[in-house]
Amino acid sequence: SYTGRYEESKILNKQALTLCQSLLGDNHPLVAVNFNNLAGVYSSMGYYAESEKLYNQALDIYKCLFGQNHQDVATCLNGLAHLYFLTERHTEAEPLLKQVVEIRKNLLGEEHPDFAQSLNNLGTLFYSQGRYDEAKTYLEQAFDINKHLLGNDHPNIADNLSNLANLYFSLSQFSQSEQLYLQALELKKRFFGNNHPDVALCLQNLGLLYQYQEYYSEAESLYIQAWGIFLQVLRQD
Repeated sequence: SYTGRYEESKILNKQALTLCQSLLGDNHPLVAVNFNNLAGVYSSMGYYAESEKLYNQALDIYKCLFGQNHQDVATCLNGLAHLYFLTERHTEAEPLLKQVVEIRKNLLGEEHPDFAQSLNNLGTLFYSQGRYDEAKTYLEQAFDINKHLLGNDHPNIADNLSNLANLYFSLSQFSQSEQLYLQALELKKRFFGNNHPDVALCLQNLGLLYQYQEYYSEAESLYIQAWGIFLQVLRQD
């Protein structure tokens, strides 16, 4: 099960952290890596207070060793911002995500997938707050960069399309939203197969769009497909 795998991962990461600290001391990059990894596991398990403490410990080490403008600092800030997003601490997540955007812009330039991902994360945060104009700016910029760098046939493009489809749905731009959902669905099926949770989520979102427009039979068909996939995944778990 997912719970069992997380528990195993937690044990292994704690062992690695203890070993690194005993061999290298507390102020070493590998110790920070293990703090960061363990924080991610705790976040996935819902142990948010423990996760936040570990992210901050990793961040303190990275800043002490490398300064503020370093890729490892950006990675750690991104993880901490995601934790705040999960716990609906959006006002705390926003400045962290903006720092990530600036660090990656300075280090990697604007034509890099990691920079595009940082824009996407900030756009997603704004979308969740109903700040649709700001979300549109960042989500479209992320999509444009990824399309230029990766082409039309890449998992990142599928994620960008899904996020933009959600945004256009919220803006009542239904035809644009439908087109993007369908493009995302095609890509996700090709990359992950027909019975993947990402495919199910895309089907469900498209069903919501149809339901909102009172296309009830189309929506029902998509919901049935989506929940069939979700149930299959749960049985496997």
